[in-house]
Amino acid sequence: MSSARQKLPPTILVIFGATGDLTKRRLIPGLYNLYKDGYLKEDFLVVGAARTKLSDQAFAERLKPALSEFSRSGLDLKVWERFAAKLAYHPLNADNPEDFLTLAQKLRASQIARDGERLNFIFYLATSPEHFAIIASNLKSAGLIADPQDTSQSTVLVIEKPFGHNLESALELNNALRSSFKEKQIFRIDHYLGKETVQNILAFRFANSIFEPLWNNRYVDHIQISVCEDVGVGSRSVYFDQTGMLRDMVQNHILQMLSLLCFEPPYALNDADAIRNEKVKVLKSIKRLSAEEIEKTIVRGRYGSGVAKGEPVVGYLQEEGISGSSFTETFVALKLEIENWRWCGVPIYIRNGKRLAKRITELAVFFKKPPLSLFRGRGLNDLEQNVLSIQVQPSESLSVKISSKPPGPGFRLNPVEMNFNYESFKAVSLDAYERLMLDVFKSDPSLFIRNDEIEEAWRIIDPIIDQWRSGGGSPLVEYAAGGWGPKEADLLIQESGRSWREL
Repeated sequence: MSSARQKLPPTILVIFGATGDLTKRRLIPGLYNLYKDGYLKEDFLVVGAARTKLSDQAFAERLKPALSEFSRSGLDLKVWERFAAKLAYHPLNADNPEDFLTLAQKLRASQIARDGERLNFIFYLATSPEHFAIIASNLKSAGLIADPQDTSQSTVLVIEKPFGHNLESALELNNALRSSFKEKQIFRIDHYLGKETVQNILAFRFANSIFEPLWNNRYVDHIQISVCEDVGVGSRSVYFDQTGMLRDMVQNHILQMLSLLCFEPPYALNDADAIRNEKVKVLKSIKRLSAEEIEKTIVRGRYGSGVAKGEPVVGYLQEEGISGSSFTETFVALKLEIENWRWCGVPIYIRNGKRLAKRITELAVFFKKPPLSLFRGRGLNDLEQNVLSIQVQPSESLSVKISSKPPGPGFRLNPVEMNFNYESFKAVSLDAYERLMLDVFKSDPSLFIRNDEIEEAWRIIDPIIDQWRSGGGSPLVEYAAGGWGPKEADLLIQESGRSWREL
């Protein structure tokens, strides 16, 4: 979880799906930046594995242009020459066990391992989920998985979402992976957990005694989580139409952020399972919705045509690759409750959609108003709520809105925002993938998702999807592209006398 420059053991990273988009856009640029900034030293090797037949040199040359486009620090040719020497390639068919035996021979023949020094093996599955189980099984058959008790070697398996498409498939995937790897060796990556402000929730809550005592239903009125995108489905149309917003974002990214925001203090922040145990407790405590509650407290929408960024855009059903009979939601708003001693009675409002007015991810904690009777003699008829805002993207920042008397005669109260923006720091901030990859090299699973977290999240989401599939729940309503979603989402929060925060 720390990005400090500490000595790492010699490491061999094997990327399955090495000719894919994730490798080009995220993994190789991230590793290059870590190397350039001194977080990765000389004793590592990155081996790409995919069906395409390439030489080591051809693999490196194929990736070189991606650094100019996707690296935050650009392409430095001198650094690239040294980094490219750390790249190798192995043609491999995920379904062929023989290819894994030749991969094992190649890895054991590398010059990374040194006598008496611990060696890390990282296997990153940047492939479609249907290949996860067979790759894990073939790695085991090839003898490439170290026993967790072996102090001379460690093995980590990194997988990307989706972690199943419902509870049943998630259980099946978890069981398949655990037949080859131990749970502690499996790192399920969620890039939202690598974002600077999401990590800072831990520091903000537990390193400042002025906030944690207020972090409960006595002082908090409600919580809003907004994850808004200003783009449409784009090139992900086929995948998205089979998934929808609730599965694609709420089940993983949003519930992960919610659990970090609302969990109980773990006994220590340097114990990964202490953190993850408390996150699971939050997920277990989220109220399971009845059929009637699903209909009343969840809004689902689909964007129609409109104007986005000053340009006319088509509706969802007109996007390339989308069937005219699709009933997939591109927007969802819902009201959840955490039924435990800390949060009981505090509603949590979530809105998440595509083709909205602005790209922004924000967690906002609204505190209860003080008694108005104290101020009535001063001519004040209302007070604004104090709000703690944690903006995850595009601007990483924290702000606190308070009420203060401005200078001058008379007694008035104006809202004042105190801002803490990460751009004010001169230090280079690692992006989410860089930070998480560095934690993988350190074998630190604190910010990775455990199997029971995945399963509890699906237990929350599955009943909603099942009811929608059977024709129940709220209808799929259309909203104009470029706005803030359907009016039904406004009505959902206005029923309690509240309103969505202006973003």
